[in-house]
Amino acid sequence: MKVIILAGGFGTRLGTISELTPKPMVRIGDRPIIWHIMKMYSHYGYKDFVLSLGYKQELIKEYFHNYHFCATDFSIHLGTKKVETLNSHDEMDWNITMVDTGLNTLKGARLKRVEKYLDDDVNMVTYGDGVAEIDINELVKFHKSHGKILTISGVHPPARFGEIMETDGKLMDFKEKPQSSVGLINGGYFIFDKRLFQYLSEDENCDLEYETFEKLVPLGEVMVFKGIRNWECVDTERDLNHLNKVWGEGRAFWKTWK
Repeated sequence: MKVIILAGGFGTRLGTISELTPKPMVRIGDRPIIWHIMKMYSHYGYKDFVLSLGYKQELIKEYFHNYHFCATDFSIHLGTKKVETLNSHDEMDWNITMVDTGLNTLKGARLKRVEKYLDDDVNMVTYGDGVAEIDINELVKFHKSHGKILTISGVHPPARFGEIMETDGKLMDFKEKPQSSVGLINGGYFIFDKRLFQYLSEDENCDLEYETFEKLVPLGEVMVFKGIRNWECVDTERDLNHLNKVWGEGRAFWKTWK
């Protein structure tokens, strides 16, 4: 089972950050968010990745092409150019296929364009900008239990603002607003079987949520996994700053690895 990461979008709501960096490469701590997502899957034994690339894809390709040297200490003799690696990293068994799926391609077509790199009947897909506290094994178990084409993950979106408690104009309390108790949104952690490709095309205007999913819902072929305990995505610079704060304080809910 492979993990496809849709990592080709422009990330325009990140403003000037996205002018220099594709969204999957924005840093949480000292690593790109796409690395954090891959570490989550890797923790559960899923280490075969397909990256569906587009905007500034060369930066993602360069990062992983040079990953061994970026993630280790080494010495180099400048005359002979002999390199000696001094330690190792924990990602030695990752396999990463990086595919140019077009600059302006919508998500459905990005997925369809990597079909030829998938061998198994069931595979996973997610976006390159969201982290979650999720048991991937439970997600897989749920998908296999119902036999439908697609499983999506439903999450309660995190509130964006703190909550003010007041009485007669006097501030009584201020606290971070909890997640909404009603309403689910698409959290972006999917599992699908290859029947899904019958509903996709390589036409760059083929969307995923607003076209393909809408076709599958009336057929009863979409199930919702509700086992995500915490979830956040990097949509704006404020989101990125928040996740860096959480990471820096040792409160990263998505960090299941040691």
